[in-house]
Amino acid sequence: VDDMSTDNSYKIVEKIAKKDDRLKLFKNKENSGVSVARNLGIENSKGRYLVFLDADDLFMPEKLKKQVEFMKMNDVALTQTGYEKINEDGSLRGVVSFPIFFSYNDSLKGNLMKCFAVMIDTKKLGKKHFKTYKLSEDHIYWLEILKEVDGCYGIEEPLGKYRIIENSRSSNKLDAVRFQWKIIHEIEKISFFKSIYYFINYLWYGYKRYKV
Repeated sequence: VDDMSTDNSYKIVEKIAKKDDRLKLFKNKENSGVSVARNLGIENSKGRYLVFLDADDLFMPEKLKKQVEFMKMNDVALTQTGYEKINEDGSLRGVVSFPIFFSYNDSLKGNLMKCFAVMIDTKKLGKKHFKTYKLSEDHIYWLEILKEVDGCYGIEEPLGKYRIIENSRSSNKLDAVRFQWKIIHEIEKISFFKSIYYFINYLWYGYKRYKV
């Protein structure tokens, strides 16, 4: 899905798509943001297993194969792999492991789930769509899904690369912290005192993750 990119992305993918009919290319008529772009991809997807990959992140060559095999073998609907953090130039910044099991309550303490590392079995969960928010739309998306399953199962092996872009939308930490309270207390409707508990945990987990 091309969200009105300003570089040569569309032409590059169009050229590849002509040689490989597995690749379907869609273009938004105007820049609409990540939620609209991902929802367009979801609506037009045909396969059982759903994954997302933003333009600045990378899959390891064996990522999809290993993740599908794990999900079939363990009969689970939602998984995430470990991943590497890389700088803008591609140099390694750190390696992030994902817990063996991650529940809805765990996610209220902090969003460990990365879109490119997650795989969803749509046969079990159906096609869920992103809601449109200026921040943390992915966290809200995972919370909605986690309410319907026992949890997300982790694959320890790092099978993707997450690129850290300075001054990106997600790099505004103060806005993210403010919005986290809104997610916990207003969107998820957690009681005030429980919200304080989850919010404190969010700040602590965020501090530990920031060091990686």
